[in-house]
Amino acid sequence: MAQWHEAKIVKRIDWNDHLFSLRFSCKDFPNIKAGQFAKIGILQNDAKVLSRPYSLVNAPDPAALEIIAVPVEDGSLSPKLHELNEGDLIQVMSPATGFLVLDEVPTSETLILIATGTGVGPFLSILQTQQAWQKFSNIVLVYAVRYSHDLAYLDLVSHWQERYPDHFQFVPIVSRDRAHDGLKGRIPELINNGALEALIGLEIEAKTCQVMLCGNPEMIKETVEMLEQKGLKKHLRRSPGQISMERYW
Repeated sequence: MAQWHEAKIVKRIDWNDHLFSLRFSCKDFPNIKAGQFAKIGILQNDAKVLSRPYSLVNAPDPAALEIIAVPVEDGSLSPKLHELNEGDLIQVMSPATGFLVLDEVPTSETLILIATGTGVGPFLSILQTQQAWQKFSNIVLVYAVRYSHDLAYLDLVSHWQERYPDHFQFVPIVSRDRAHDGLKGRIPELINNGALEALIGLEIEAKTCQVMLCGNPEMIKETVEMLEQKGLKKHLRRSPGQISMERYW
């Protein structure tokens, strides 16, 4: 049964002037699965909770929950979250939910995680579990942003690169930063023209790959079309496939 809990912000991280993370303690929050989301909110003067769902960035076991967010222009909640500081109180609804979890993904040789912006959140949670590294021989994290300073949690990424050098690849994609040395452009185009496959040295194919997508709905729509042209299909419990996704709005 859904229930609101009071939580206290214990850490705030400002990645730049608009991208931020909030870590909050909520001792009564039940266990989560990596990749799930929860409703986060602020208690209003009328005793109602202004809320929206946010993916949880943290691993399943810590006592502190964590989200990454941007203050959406004209948004009702995110600008208010952006104003909060350590020690402030927020509301979080249990239980966490969502199907972008590894229990729902068939075992395969390669797992490709494709995110735009804050859509990287659930994948950061997933990669903090042993389940991910035990279930797949190769893991590729594709993280697309507009500018290089929009790339968050690079310390975690570096940790995985050092710990799993033969099993993990990180592909940052920046669309508007001329100084970026890596791939530039839109994810569907980089799949269509073969640039992504060439960089990672792996073929994106149904027999060896599972692909998880999270973020911009338009990116997801176009990327799914490109993947379907390669023979992959959406994964459903009643009809197993290779593509799992979560749209962010």
